[in-house]
Amino acid sequence: MATPEANVRICYDRKLPLALEEDGRRAAVRENPANDVDPSLNPNDPNLTPSEKIALIASKRWRPGKLLKIRFLDGSSTMRAKVERYAQEWTKHANIQFDFGDSKYAEIRISFYADEGSWSALGTEALVEDYFPLKQPTMNFGWLRDDTSDEECSRVVLHEFGHALGAIHEHKNPRGGIVWDKEAVYKYFSGPPNFWTKEEIDYNVIERYSENILLGTAFDPASIMIYPLPESLIISPAGFSAPLNTKLSPMDIDFIKIAYPHTPSAR
Repeated sequence: MATPEANVRICYDRKLPLALEEDGRRAAVRENPANDVDPSLNPNDPNLTPSEKIALIASKRWRPGKLLKIRFLDGSSTMRAKVERYAQEWTKHANIQFDFGDSKYAEIRISFYADEGSWSALGTEALVEDYFPLKQPTMNFGWLRDDTSDEECSRVVLHEFGHALGAIHEHKNPRGGIVWDKEAVYKYFSGPPNFWTKEEIDYNVIERYSENILLGTAFDPASIMIYPLPESLIISPAGFSAPLNTKLSPMDIDFIKIAYPHTPSAR
């Protein structure tokens, strides 16, 4: 792991519009009844069981044991092979499998050219066809090409497939306690290679997730789900920076094992 010294290309959140959030909730519950959780529950309540705690972050989980169908909409054979190679790392730890094929009804549909960014639908939100029509991508790798390094492919593919399984951006975890130097953050992310607007920076970087949707785990700066962040962007914790992570962390692995457990009933 290396601390970033220069701006790197990073993922941005694809969030359902407010008008479609109820459609997203219904789709999630149809896919996995365990997603039907009470949003008023406090994940820090000591009376909650571990399964209830994970449900609060996993309200967009696929059914454990599911064979997720994945279809490429474009891209060279080299680019496709790289994605398949690195994506499978999640299946070594989660009770879920990936089927890369040509299914018309693939839940995950991948493009390399939808736009120049990198993004993915969050878990079962990929099922909301009013936002992700069947002929359009639910995931994009806008800068991965045949000559992209293995390290960069690993970083980006693992990150986006983390989103596809329901994982969120770790730097927006309120338990991290990050206090941003907002002026520095706006300058950093408004420049190359991301060129984000102030509103995009607020949404993708500065705004935090609500406490009541998070799994009760510690902040993980080694997570594949965190942006690489130089120390110059952060006021507190003093001296903190987030490295350029390219592999799953031990906490990533522990999380996905709980989110997609191997149980006798899983199928």
